[in-house]
Amino acid sequence: MPNSAAPQYQAGLQTPAVAKPDHPKAVTVAAAPMTAERRIELCECMIDIASAMFNISGRDLRKPGRSSLAVSRVRQIAMYATHVSLGLNMTDVGTGFGRDRTTVMHACHVIEDMRDDAEFDAIVSSFERVAVAALRYRGAIC
Repeated sequence: MPNSAAPQYQAGLQTPAVAKPDHPKAVTVAAAPMTAERRIELCECMIDIASAMFNISGRDLRKPGRSSLAVSRVRQIAMYATHVSLGLNMTDVGTGFGRDRTTVMHACHVIEDMRDDAEFDAIVSSFERVAVAALRYRGAIC
């Protein structure tokens, strides 16, 4: 008999109850099973929020391949916030952003290292707060 306290997985799709419980800014993701389409939709929303906040074209953020440093940095911030604040795994974030999971891993490491700078940390924190609030208002997260 399976352990009833263990998280349940359906057809390989994770249904996270809490995003990174050890992270103070983590939010609870909607209780319904999260489909692949839903995870991609969350990534699309994060790209749109980053586009609006940083005044970078959404088309540039979605463009495959290499981009300028400004565009790449904004994309890295959005991928980082999607992983850390929303709790999507790196594979799902990569799929939603049209990148590989190792690219997401690199982005998370870069942004985490850059957060040692107080001004940059304030920018990332502001983005996380706005994104989570926007998605919560939209009913995307609890």
